[in-house]
Amino acid sequence: MNELKGKKILITGGTGSLGQALTKRLLKSEVDVIRIFSRNENKQVMMQSELNDDRLRYLIGDIRDAPRLQRALEDIDIVFHAAALKHVPVVEYNPFEAINTNVIGSRNVIEACLHEDVEIAVGVGTDKAVSPLNTYGATKLLMEKLFVTASNYLDKKRHKTKFIALRYGNVLGSSGSVIPKFIQQIKSKQKLTITSPEMTRFSITMEEALDFILSSTFAGKGSEIFVPKLKAYTIETVKESLQELLGNTGEEKIPVRQGEKYHETLINADELRNTLEGNTRYMILQRSLSDDEIRQKYPNMKRTALTESYSSDKVELIKKDTLKELIGKSDLL
Repeated sequence: MNELKGKKILITGGTGSLGQALTKRLLKSEVDVIRIFSRNENKQVMMQSELNDDRLRYLIGDIRDAPRLQRALEDIDIVFHAAALKHVPVVEYNPFEAINTNVIGSRNVIEACLHEDVEIAVGVGTDKAVSPLNTYGATKLLMEKLFVTASNYLDKKRHKTKFIALRYGNVLGSSGSVIPKFIQQIKSKQKLTITSPEMTRFSITMEEALDFILSSTFAGKGSEIFVPKLKAYTIETVKESLQELLGNTGEEKIPVRQGEKYHETLINADELRNTLEGNTRYMILQRSLSDDEIRQKYPNMKRTALTESYSSDKVELIKKDTLKELIGKSDLL
């Protein structure tokens, strides 16, 4: 948090669940300014009523609007790019709009960062970008590629921006994820709509996500993709945990949604050759390095011990009691 002292920060998609949580965490540091950049006027008003801090600035804008974005980034040190269309069914039905926001909007963020000579630009990604099966994953893969290759366009004598990308799974209980949906169904006395009990998802709490985001921001040299070391849970474990916490309303089997995977992957097998690991995260490089180069550039990292893809069906699974405890500590219930 000391590295944030005196920094001016902008968060795209700042009124989303991640943006708001990140804002609250950043306000605990000695940042100079936090600019919230989003297109949702109502959410901005609600956020202002909750967070009363004179370091906050609220800017209405859309990342599709390059001139507005460039003006918003004036004198900014760090950008957290979290704005995206992210609900899989919505994106499948509106693919052109997803491209305009997730791809072209991300390009606008990168170009504005270069123009304003931002110090660090962090692209917040998703496990769905790995070997994508749906349009959302494909657009986030392109967002990720844009961020990690943006340094190719840098004139080091003129620009200092460090671009990195982050890749992790759904935050526990985030908008659009299965847990709040199941909770709503139980509370309204509806049956739980289950696709496959064996389906797995990576598990990360909001606090873990924030720790990962902030520590990774200052860990890279530029062009890296950071991935946290995570456990996973099955849909069956989620169902049983919520039924024990809230009551059993039964279940109904439904088809798997278009573009939905049975298991998510954070690092595919082809990426392993350029993957390093530390105590809490993996780092995917854009080119191969020798052992000497790794020791010099990343002294706290080593070549990964993974021998196959890093997928939610190949990691340690969270037990039911642990998941119940995590849900109970959240504000979901």
